[in-house]
Amino acid sequence: MNGLSVENLRVEIAGAGDRRFVPVDGVDFTVGADQCVALLGESGCGKSMTALALMRLLPEGGRVTAGEVNLQGDDLFALAESAMGGVRGGRLAMIFQEPQTSLNPVMSVAEQIGEALAAHRGLAGAAARAEAGRLLEAVGLPTDRLDAYPFQLSGGQRQRALIAMMLAGEPEVLIADEPTTALDVTVQAQILDLLKDLRSRRGMGLLLITHDLDVAREMTLSPNDRVAVMYAGQIVEWAPSAGLYAAPRHPYTQKLFAVLPRLDRRGERLDSLPGKVPAPDAVFSGCRFAERCPAVFARCHTQIPGFHEVAPGHFARCHLAEAAAIPPLSPYGGLSKGEIEGIPGRVEVVAAANPTQTPISPNGGFTNEGSEPSVLEISDLAVHFPIRKGLLKRTVGHVKAVDGVSLAVAAGETLALVGESGCGKTTLARAVLRLIEPSSGTVRLFGESLAGLTGEALRSKRAQMQIVFQDPFSSLNPRMRVGDILEEGMAALLPELDKSGRTHRAAELLDQVGLPTDAAGRYPHEFSGGQRQRIAIARALAVNPKLLILDEPTSALDVSVQAQILNLLADLRREHGLAYLFISHNLSVVGYLADRVAVMREGRILESGSAEQIFNRPENDYTRLLLDSAPGRH
Repeated sequence: MNGLSVENLRVEIAGAGDRRFVPVDGVDFTVGADQCVALLGESGCGKSMTALALMRLLPEGGRVTAGEVNLQGDDLFALAESAMGGVRGGRLAMIFQEPQTSLNPVMSVAEQIGEALAAHRGLAGAAARAEAGRLLEAVGLPTDRLDAYPFQLSGGQRQRALIAMMLAGEPEVLIADEPTTALDVTVQAQILDLLKDLRSRRGMGLLLITHDLDVAREMTLSPNDRVAVMYAGQIVEWAPSAGLYAAPRHPYTQKLFAVLPRLDRRGERLDSLPGKVPAPDAVFSGCRFAERCPAVFARCHTQIPGFHEVAPGHFARCHLAEAAAIPPLSPYGGLSKGEIEGIPGRVEVVAAANPTQTPISPNGGFTNEGSEPSVLEISDLAVHFPIRKGLLKRTVGHVKAVDGVSLAVAAGETLALVGESGCGKTTLARAVLRLIEPSSGTVRLFGESLAGLTGEALRSKRAQMQIVFQDPFSSLNPRMRVGDILEEGMAALLPELDKSGRTHRAAELLDQVGLPTDAAGRYPHEFSGGQRQRIAIARALAVNPKLLILDEPTSALDVSVQAQILNLLADLRREHGLAYLFISHNLSVVGYLADRVAVMREGRILESGSAEQIFNRPENDYTRLLLDSAPGRH
């Protein structure tokens, strides 16, 4: 066929002793010319390992034990490594998730593109530089960036430069592994538009790996495009984009949709997807999703399901798919409760998979219409960083990271701060906490100014305001056990608690954020990303704060874990009357959680108002640009 064909791909990784990990097990799909196939799923499902197997770049100990991969009729697994070197980066190219680590920091953009041109097209010297310039222009970068180094480029520019490198070999199929994960919504929209344009102009196949359902939908609008949903090393659903988004048929896919936060779901408790993806060394006797499935019945544990066609071109790996049709998105995984009860040999639906959907008031049970006092008041706050030049490092100007911001957050209220990277959101949060000193303006906590406070007075105020950072792994001390991490703040800010009191409080906090009490004796590296974020939230709650500053708390999490964290934050706000300053570029999360939204650009607040007003009736052109750039918006 024209394009890429994958049949029965199986990957094994050798472990200690006789242990074997199987991250990819029997995967089949095709990517045709000018076709996009989106590979969806949670972290650990085998998406990236599938891509690495196609490129023959498996990690040490990994090997393909079964299957074939054909590119325009050529069996890639049969090629010698020298021949594969001509295909890799040439006819078959891959954009990796993090361009910062994929680009050589000591080589200019021109040199790195030139390497690819020399390897795959035999160009050198002036001809290579001219072609590198044309490639940069094709990806929307000016040619004066040819001599720039990666550190001199923004995140979006680095991603464009990496795409230009991959296009140098004129690929027939391009693999894009989470190409927009760390990018702002506006830059993300630009990169997605670029990939769609390049695919159309070059007739190139595109394999898009993502965990973002909106990104996958945005990229698979053509009737020829397909979406593949992956779980535990297998594709569990394959369908045209329109069919899958209108009526997902596998219970796992349905759950992925059910956990998505949206503006129209404000006040609802998000559905949950309990548990986690099985480990790659798990042994299965039945369906791989059975332990997490809300529609599980006896047969699921003993028989491996087939891949059934439930509609023309729409396949699902599920016993329930043997029925003539499976209605989408019911609490029972696609079938009504009566239909589930009619299945021979069924068991009761797993209650934990679908907890009672307790309504959540949008503001956590607080009215905030003048009845609640302001926890935080920011007036005309500015943070200016000096620009120093010359031998004597004289100040020649200032970078106005925050420039005259005024905001207020009431008890029980969530104020979301949105904007692109570099607009000053995190700097504002650090200035509020006095982690950096403001240049001017005032910050008041319960009416008392924080300016000039030092020593014990400042420490007592910091007990009332805490921050949860974007990356929980880097914000938790890897050499401390979780119990010690939770008790550290208590020892400093709650001196009235003795050792036994702190230990008891730590156990309560772990239970409150949904972690077992034995987690106190473990280290941060022993937990998943979602669990580490729960630990970071527990640490912030340890000193009984009234204000939580949440800096991108869900940006690195899968949608299933994200839903758990958002439900937890809503519960804590309702139970304790916490005020949240919520920093995010994920507009879906903001629309679901926030009471009010402030839009920030270049250090200033351009627009603020209720979430409903900002999302449905924005007044500022920049706000409209942000909303229009969000994937899945159209």
